[in-house]
Amino acid sequence: MAVLKKIINILLRFGVSAGLLFFLFRKIDLKAFVQIIKRADFTLILLSFFVFCLIYALCFLRWHKLLRALGVDLPIRPIFSSFMGGVFFNAVLPSTIGGDVLRSVDLSAKTKRPDKIIATVFVDRLSGYTGLSLVCFGLLIFGWKLVNTPSVIIPVILITGLLCLILLVLFNDFLYRKITGFLEKSSRKKQEQFPKVVSLRQHLVKLHQQVYYFRSKPKVVIESILLSIIIQIISSVSFYILFLSLGIKINIVYCLIFQPIIGAITLIPISIGGLGLRDNMTRLFYSKVGIDSSFSIAASLVTFTFIIIGALVGGLVYYVLTVRHRRVQSAQ
Repeated sequence: MAVLKKIINILLRFGVSAGLLFFLFRKIDLKAFVQIIKRADFTLILLSFFVFCLIYALCFLRWHKLLRALGVDLPIRPIFSSFMGGVFFNAVLPSTIGGDVLRSVDLSAKTKRPDKIIATVFVDRLSGYTGLSLVCFGLLIFGWKLVNTPSVIIPVILITGLLCLILLVLFNDFLYRKITGFLEKSSRKKQEQFPKVVSLRQHLVKLHQQVYYFRSKPKVVIESILLSIIIQIISSVSFYILFLSLGIKINIVYCLIFQPIIGAITLIPISIGGLGLRDNMTRLFYSKVGIDSSFSIAASLVTFTFIIIGALVGGLVYYVLTVRHRRVQSAQ
């Protein structure tokens, strides 16, 4: 039954992505779209890709700092291999946490300390979401006149509110004890009727134990969040350069406002890797500042191409440094 649910979930996400893309391309002139791509400045596209790759470098640096903070002193090679494998699986799997699972399993096998590895992966992901939420919340205030759309603002507020709740529950002892105490009482009263309450409490306890390692490392947590904010800025700069490559001169402030919010909305797990959802949101936002849909969609799809290239490189690096290396060692 669980496998069937996963298959249905994957098919639904593929369906949503396909439907959104179909809706998207009905809104633009396909001939004009092809001409836009043909006339693009390839040198600037390469520059945009180089800037985009800096995101991966900073994400790796963020995770490496978290690992060192917990005393996980591995050579760079296995850490880099696991990270690149995570990039691949995050992009190709329907769930965005597929790469996190690989990183956790891969390094846990090497260190025999799964608790610490899982803690670093979890806090790495959490700091990324925190940085994104902080940027989005600030930009919503700064660019309120440009983003005054309830259908866009509400998801961002909900994502930010959920993240704040998670952080409070995991890092605030008083609130953590209150919630786990309530769940424990509920599970005792009706354990057979509500087994999910028991499961929720167990997951909450495990998460709290994992992030507990970092309660005494506030400096590294703050550094991770700051890196996450820089990552959001770099993503916006990369998209700005893409617009330049397409011959569109736009104020970079618009990219700094729109891109993090678009990124937050694509976290909603209704499509495959945000495909379709990201492109529709890009069209919606940039139309507010007079950018033709064909140009904004072209820039969005080129960004998706960057993601695919990064995933393929990540898969190749993981194969060469880990999978193939293990085969060679076992053959000797």
